[in-house]
Amino acid sequence: MNTPSLTVGIVGATGAVGQELVRLLHERNFPMTSLRLFASARSAGKTVERNGKSYTIEEAKPGVFAGVDLAFFAAGGSVTRALAKDAVAAGCLVIDKSSALRMEPNVPLVIPEINPEKLRRHEGIIANPNCSTAVMLMGLWPLHQAFGLKRIIVSTYQSVSGTGAEAVRELEAQVQAHVKGLPLEKKVYPYQIAFNCIPHIDSFDATGYTGEETKMAQESRKIMGLPNLRVSATTVRVPVVRAHSISVSAEFERPVNLEKARAAIAAFPGAELVDDVANKKYPTPLDFAEKVKCGVGRLRIDTAWDNGLSFWVSGDNLWKGAALNAVQNAELMAREGLLGKAALAGRA
Repeated sequence: MNTPSLTVGIVGATGAVGQELVRLLHERNFPMTSLRLFASARSAGKTVERNGKSYTIEEAKPGVFAGVDLAFFAAGGSVTRALAKDAVAAGCLVIDKSSALRMEPNVPLVIPEINPEKLRRHEGIIANPNCSTAVMLMGLWPLHQAFGLKRIIVSTYQSVSGTGAEAVRELEAQVQAHVKGLPLEKKVYPYQIAFNCIPHIDSFDATGYTGEETKMAQESRKIMGLPNLRVSATTVRVPVVRAHSISVSAEFERPVNLEKARAAIAAFPGAELVDDVANKKYPTPLDFAEKVKCGVGRLRIDTAWDNGLSFWVSGDNLWKGAALNAVQNAELMAREGLLGKAALAGRA
C-alpha cells in the first residue's frame, strides 16, 4: 500500500461493529503501527485481546484524537455529532458508520465498488451506507450498469444483529424459553422476534414509511448518482442472527435478458452469483455470514413491469453492511496514498 503506517482509532470499539472492525483490521493486515480503541466512560480501562496483542479501551471524548490518523466511528449518530468535528480538527480522517451525516452534501457516501472516486474529495469525513442499502446495491449496481435503472420495489429480511448484541441475546433467550415451555420475554422489540417477523425498523414518519425505508431510498440515489430514482421499500426484522437478505423487483430503461444479467452479476467484484434453482442453489443468510461478497440469485424476468427483473441478495450486515465496507474504503485510500497527515493536509 502506498501510504505510511498509520495510527488508527475505533470509536465504539466494544459494540458489534467495533469488534468486527478490530478483527478485520488485523485479519486484512491493514497498515497501522498502532491501534487505539475508544468507547464510553463505563468501558474505559477494559482490555481487548487480538492476535496476541492487548489494547486498553480509552474514553471517547474531545481531545483524544491528537496523533490519530484515521478513526472509524461505530457508536451511533449522537457520538458522531459530538466527536467527529473534533477528530477532523485534530487532523484525523473519520469514516463513519452512523446515519448522522450520510446525506450532508459535503460528506461522501461511499461503497468502493460503486463510487470510489468520491474518496478523493472530502472535508475530513466519509460516510458508510446503511447496512441494507449496501447489501442491496451489490446486486443492483451491476444490473443498473447493464440496463439503466428506473425504479425499484424492495422488501428486506434483516437480522437481529443489525439492532445489536442485546437483540441477539433476546432472540436466543426466546428460542430457549420456547423449547423449555417458559414465557417468552421481550424488551428490545415491540413484539416477540423468535418465530416471527416484524415489519418495523426505525421509527415511522407521517407518510407511514420508517426511517430505515427512507434511508434505503435516499442513500441509493446518492451512491448511484440517480437523484430521480423511484424507490418503495418495506423493511422487516426476521429471526436470523447475522446477514440481511433483500428481495428486489426493478424496472430498467432498456430491455433485460437473464444471460446478460447473470454475466453482469458474476463479473462484479462485490457479488457472488448463486443462481441455479434447478439444483436448489440460491443465497441464504447462513451461507453469506462472514463473507466478503454478497450472494445474488433467484434472477428472473419480472412479470409486473416492462423491462423488469427480480432477484434476491444476501450479505453480512456487520461486514459489507458496516465494518468491511469501512475498511475497504480505507484500504483503497491507503493504496492511492490518500491517508496520513500529509495527504489529508493537501486534500482538495
